Amino acid sequence: MKLWILRHGEAEPRADSDADRRLTAHGRDQVLHSAAHLRGLPLQAILASPYVRAQQTAALVHGALSPAEAVITVDWLTPDGEVDQVIAELERLGLEEVLLVSHQPLVGNLVAVLQHGHRQHPTAMGTASLAQLEGDWPLPGLMTLKAIHHC
Repeated sequence: MKLWILRHGEAEPRADSDADRRLTAHGRDQVLHSAAHLRGLPLQAILASPYVRAQQTAALVHGALSPAEAVITVDWLTPDGEVDQVIAELERLGLEEVLLVSHQPLVGNLVAVLQHGHRQHPTAMGTASLAQLEGDWPLPGLMTLKAIHHC
């Protein structure tokens, strides 16, 4: 399995709720920079948090890559999502090449758990950071961090 984990781009500091925060112009530029690392990849799915900034991030990536599949919104990729649930959902889906678009602290914890088997040292993921992991199964400690791109 090849898994890419993208944190949303820079977002407005305030909105009516955290879920409503939108990308800034700089955040949109960051996302397009990160999307360049995904060009030519045979992604089977782009899964995104329902939060506005993640939806905007996923839409920008989708537009830059023009994959046949639409962005799929899932409620288990929110900032307070559970790593165990994300792993279970990835196993259930059985996809070979997938992009997740989400938030901190989930993305940092997820990369750490998949790579090391624990979240004692979450992976640093700034806005629009993109992590690439590979492994036979999306299970704790069984994936290898191949690259991480920071904006």
